[in-house]
Amino acid sequence: MKATTWVFATLASLGLLSACGGKSNPAPTVLATVSAVSIDQVAYRKTATIKVQGQNLDKGITVSSTGCTAVSESAGGTATQRTFTCKIVTVGSVVTNVFNANNVLAYQATMTSVLNAQPQVTLGTSMGNIVIELNPGKAPVSVDNFLNYVESGFYVSKIFHRVEKDLVIQGGGYTKDLQLASTSAAIILESKNGLSNVRGTIGMARTSDLNSATSQFYFNVTDNSAAFDYSATNAGYAVFGKIVSGIEIMDAIRAVPVSTQGGLSNVPVTPVLITSAAQTQ
Repeated sequence: MKATTWVFATLASLGLLSACGGKSNPAPTVLATVSAVSIDQVAYRKTATIKVQGQNLDKGITVSSTGCTAVSESAGGTATQRTFTCKIVTVGSVVTNVFNANNVLAYQATMTSVLNAQPQVTLGTSMGNIVIELNPGKAPVSVDNFLNYVESGFYVSKIFHRVEKDLVIQGGGYTKDLQLASTSAAIILESKNGLSNVRGTIGMARTSDLNSATSQFYFNVTDNSAAFDYSATNAGYAVFGKIVSGIEIMDAIRAVPVSTQGGLSNVPVTPVLITSAAQTQ
């Protein structure tokens, strides 16, 4: 399929700027001006190409984009055109800003990231498969974080280490010998996204530190909205998807015998392994 190109009219075109008082070094006498920006492949979790056109671009520009990570400049740029790439990690409005060497906004473009269907992940376990539908529109950071772990193969051979039959089943952090795996950096809490901790939803596990979630997730085996949802008096836990197939597997896991092991309570006596994790939609 040919990628759609989005072209935006200029919102700001900056000419020469004089130096401000109080600086020991004068501002550059020539600054970049931007006349157009085109953005290619504006789709969720796709690599977008951002082309910046203008004059004196070799004097220095910086590109940033909300909802777009790992912005980097491609080789071969000229004074009239520079190319950048980034990965779209949100759904909906994405704002791209271009700044000149004085960190003054030279151009702003707004685009809409499209998503043809909600992403789904099939989680294989030693007791059967669970299919999870993710909601990047409501929980972009949590979904991107989860999918990064899925794509890296991190979840394979991890276990459900906490099974509370009237609350949650939790996994994605420990090996079957109860060794805690090394993870990527923690993410911000997205509990105020409007998604509720009802039965069959998946959320990010965290410590008392609100922004501490990494790889561990939980399934709500009952309706935990009163205890887990965000409120004025409760920071809550971030839901980022729901089970669309295999809820009977969740119920089978919640029923397994548990014991205290390695200083952890509610650990399945027979390990419940995650055998595979793959994005299937």
